[in-house]
Amino acid sequence: MLTHYDQLLRPDPARTVVRPFSPDYPDRFRDPAHGRVQAIVDRVLGLDEAGLAHEHEKVVASLDERHRDVDAMLLRRFDDVADRIAQPGAVSQAQRLLIGAYFSEEFAFAAAALFNPSAVLHPDQSGAPHGGVRLLISLRGIGEGHVSSVAFRTGQWVPGTAPELDPESETAVPPVITKEGGAHGDVQLDCSEARTLSETVLFPVLPRQRQGIEDLRLVRFVEEDGAARYYGTYTAFSGAAALPEMLDTDDFTHFTMRVLAGDAADAKGMALFPRRVGGRFVMLGRQDNENIWLHRSDDLYHWDGGAKLVEPRYPWEFVQMGNCGSPVELDEGWLVFTHGVGTVRNYCMGACLLDKADPGKLLARTPEPILAPSPGERDGYVPNVVYSCGALLHGRDLLLPFGVADQFTAFAGCKVDDLLAAME
Repeated sequence: MLTHYDQLLRPDPARTVVRPFSPDYPDRFRDPAHGRVQAIVDRVLGLDEAGLAHEHEKVVASLDERHRDVDAMLLRRFDDVADRIAQPGAVSQAQRLLIGAYFSEEFAFAAAALFNPSAVLHPDQSGAPHGGVRLLISLRGIGEGHVSSVAFRTGQWVPGTAPELDPESETAVPPVITKEGGAHGDVQLDCSEARTLSETVLFPVLPRQRQGIEDLRLVRFVEEDGAARYYGTYTAFSGAAALPEMLDTDDFTHFTMRVLAGDAADAKGMALFPRRVGGRFVMLGRQDNENIWLHRSDDLYHWDGGAKLVEPRYPWEFVQMGNCGSPVELDEGWLVFTHGVGTVRNYCMGACLLDKADPGKLLARTPEPILAPSPGERDGYVPNVVYSCGALLHGRDLLLPFGVADQFTAFAGCKVDDLLAAME
């Protein structure tokens, strides 16, 4: 049923982004009057001009091969810690540059894994190939400390062929927080310094995301007036709690992150429908860690209640089920790619079809997996897993990007009619 393509995306430890580094003392050694930040700053202030210049030269030589505007980046990092420094206004430009370097670190955001992709139409379809589309892919990268970040790739796809991805930049650019706080815990990010989308990296910026921004399920959402916007549900993992949040953008340059509220917003793996149904927002979830649930809401960011929609039926999904991204709208109904967990914690993928007018009605499902770990794709960081966060439809063809063994990304194509014919 699936045509597998040779295109693969693998982790790359050479791609790094510069992120904040904030060392501190253990609790019993902390001195409110003189913290560790100030201790490091005092050592920098003790250097003479020659020493400052020498250290700055080494920093620039280390960073400028993979990062642009190094001095501007270091000065911005100094500004981030300035409120923790005594008399920051008295610090010279040379001292500021070096202080910024001491509170920065390179982070290889996809050194260990690059997987669990979702694919959507690119917001700019100019230059799309004949018979095809421009596409945008989000990916989950894992780096030091098993911390997850979001990365992006762009390219084009003509059904029946492998996707052609645009060249990846050697540079990765961190987001700049432009606003934080409010009643909903909003965070606004500016990524305008990135020259291509492959340079944009969204790494954890808040304590509630400390261990990762996981499994972004992007969807191109079209409102009733025809306006399109991109949303993406993801799991914010603090290291202790895993809760859903929403990413919101219309240009992939400026992003808003917001916590989801309500008694249904307490589980991983929520996925938004690409439009309102019956005038309401609709979401898939897995609130009991076993079944696929359906939720409806008048508020995009508040979700209560819900009902079981798809339950384990076949051996390959006896342990649990979940969605593999937002539903895809067909003439026949809503197509949902699913995952099932079976023996030896094997993750396989299937699909089901929901009623178009009432997605609370299950019409059909695949009795056998459409994608399972193969002998050549079962080994990796987490063996025996294939998983996707969203497929792309063009005409009656589907492009299915999927993660393999929680380590790398592969691609396959599928005919809608073949998939529907396999359901019962």
